[in-house]
Amino acid sequence: MTPKAIVLFSGGLDSTTTLAIAKSAGYALFAISFNYGQRHKVEIDKAKIIAEDFGVKEHRIANIDLRQFGNSALTDSIDVPTHREEEEMPSAIPVTYVPARNTIFLSYALAYAEVKKCENIFIGVNAVDYSGYPDCRPEFITAFEILANLATKASVEGSSKVRIHTPLIQMTKAEIIKKGLSLGVNYGLTHSCYDPSETGLACGICDSCLLRLKGFKKVGMEDPLKYR
Repeated sequence: MTPKAIVLFSGGLDSTTTLAIAKSAGYALFAISFNYGQRHKVEIDKAKIIAEDFGVKEHRIANIDLRQFGNSALTDSIDVPTHREEEEMPSAIPVTYVPARNTIFLSYALAYAEVKKCENIFIGVNAVDYSGYPDCRPEFITAFEILANLATKASVEGSSKVRIHTPLIQMTKAEIIKKGLSLGVNYGLTHSCYDPSETGLACGICDSCLLRLKGFKKVGMEDPLKYR
């Protein structure tokens, strides 16, 4: 029987590479995306296109309004930081951090996995080229996996055990891009920008865009994404 994988999928560079890795490993893909009130919700449209391109068996979009809590530049009236130097990014948790976002997302993925009788959850967190988010660290993933196996019916009954896969966690952005290209990822379909234009064009100056552009530069190729 083909093993199943739940993939947290935003339509961005990292999550698309993660989707490709799960597919190359032979998993039947079940993707889950989140419309959580983010200012860059164009990523949902990208996720739909990419999921279809990858032949995802089922693609769910969960609607959660994290704007009701705010306190993030992605869900509130707070300016997205721009033009930051790379060494500035991990120095403090930035205002683009969405409180408890990955905890919430992984909880939804865990519920989805229980329903689908799936033991594998993939998430594209990265602890090397990232913006300093606390819920992208290996210790967070380890803790959540422990929690997952204390909280689900199947694990308590001993019939299965959930595993959280983080294939990108120790990779640089350039290494992630190289891996995706080797798996045939079309990065022109992805979206990474925190503050796109009304027509969906990437800004090129937020942390996410800068890290992405740096990755493509190190690979020695031009980013196929359109920037304003």
